[in-house]
Amino acid sequence: MAASAYDGDMSTNTSPEPSTEKWTAADLPSFAGRTVIVTGATSGLGLVTARELARVGARVVLAVRDVAKGEEIALELGGGAEAREVDLGSLASIRAFAEAWSGDIDVLVNNAGIMNVPQAVTVDGFERHLGVDHLGPFAFTNLLLPHITDRVVTVSSNLHRSGTIVLDDLMWERRNYKRMAAYGQAKLANLLFSLDLQRRLDEAGSPVRSFTSHPGYAATNLQSRTENPVVNFLGRIGNTVLAQSAEAGALPSLFVASQDLPGGSYAGPDGRGEYRGNPTLVGRSAEASDAELATALWDASEKLTGVSFPAAKLRR
Repeated sequence: MAASAYDGDMSTNTSPEPSTEKWTAADLPSFAGRTVIVTGATSGLGLVTARELARVGARVVLAVRDVAKGEEIALELGGGAEAREVDLGSLASIRAFAEAWSGDIDVLVNNAGIMNVPQAVTVDGFERHLGVDHLGPFAFTNLLLPHITDRVVTVSSNLHRSGTIVLDDLMWERRNYKRMAAYGQAKLANLLFSLDLQRRLDEAGSPVRSFTSHPGYAATNLQSRTENPVVNFLGRIGNTVLAQSAEAGALPSLFVASQDLPGGSYAGPDGRGEYRGNPTLVGRSAEASDAELATALWDASEKLTGVSFPAAKLRR
């Protein structure tokens, strides 16, 4: 088993020096005979991730809300690609997907998410950012873990640095709601989830590894689905003027999905500020490295979702 990327001091606010080698999707190894699940694979980063992995031979399962659109994309991808329905804002939908699954999963890519939406709750009563971006993937991963043979990739954001975890008010019931702060909390939760997942996998003697990635500033439809016309307009301008392409933004996810890296690794773009560039291992905020906070959030997430770490069912 690969060593953890967080053996030793985990508290760093700086990124490692970027590699001089520029990794691209052309460097992907063959995925022939491997099964990969990608959530949110009908557009943006998820679509690029699914397309590139299918290109190198993976059987890709698009875990999506819009199955009709997913089926159209699966036909284009070929290679046994298929679409299956899951709504990460619904625990019932997540359980239905997991209960219907059989067979091995080599790689799970938790890509789907929402960003900068107004305050509302999921069908299970969770604040939407936390519910869809963290609690949904948390439940989805743990329910599928007995089938996973290689790795879990969870897509976070460099905006995790603007977030903070308030354990006694995760749902923003007492705080003054701020969209981007709620998004930052959820993206920080992704990193803490991935961190504690690796700890639990190590303790269970599992060879499965947990990774996190972030796309930098990538042009996707997230920026234009905020339910606010002005913010949507500004997001479209930013996508046109400042952002890198979705193809470039997906590279960190493809990097950690395919390379032999220590469990717990976090990848993002190698450019200044991690806004754009080729993938490399990057640093995280001190709060995103807090092992005690990660465990506390995990415990809270188990209570909220009713889903726990399946230690006894893992592959050894």
